[in-house]
Amino acid sequence: MTTATLDDKSRSRGRPREFDMDAALDKALCVFSERGYHAASISELTDAMELTSGSVYKAFKDKRGIFLAAFDRYRAVRRGLLDERLDRVETGRDKIREILRFYAASSHGDIGRRGCLVVGSANELAIFDEEAAERVAAAFAANEDLLLDLIRLGQSDGSIPKTLEAVTAARALLCLTKGMRVAGKTGRREDDMTAVADAAIKLLD
Repeated sequence: MTTATLDDKSRSRGRPREFDMDAALDKALCVFSERGYHAASISELTDAMELTSGSVYKAFKDKRGIFLAAFDRYRAVRRGLLDERLDRVETGRDKIREILRFYAASSHGDIGRRGCLVVGSANELAIFDEEAAERVAAAFAANEDLLLDLIRLGQSDGSIPKTLEAVTAARALLCLTKGMRVAGKTGRREDDMTAVADAAIKLLD
């Protein structure tokens, strides 16, 4: 027997949500990435999401609610895209190369100028918003853990030297990838950022 969730029950009592949540959040992401949290107004967000203010407030309560939902959506989408790339290669070293190239691809052109919502949130919100700070910390920790796991995979499969200090190398790569997204906001070229990714892999030698 299937038990209805609280959300299911609440929707059955009222009007069902009539918009695509993911599509709306993707549009909100563009506003937050380009404007930042503080500069983004609720009217800009509702216009971009193509929703009425009533629908927005009912679904998210306020701008902070939109942001937190958009933040979770951003992480899920980015991780899904990254996992697709990681599945194409076998060794730990090649998987880390894919991560570096993934960040390089996001650090130039229009997407580069929009920047990274995780990095931007660390600057704007993590100091005074505990819930946002926890999300940012979790995102950074997940990225570092992934890098560490792949370094250890590489040490196991022989593609990365066993003498490499894995924890320090993972933290160095974390800082480098986040720095790439910051640099991307200054209008970097694709070949410049690809060269950075290719140079970064040498940290594993």
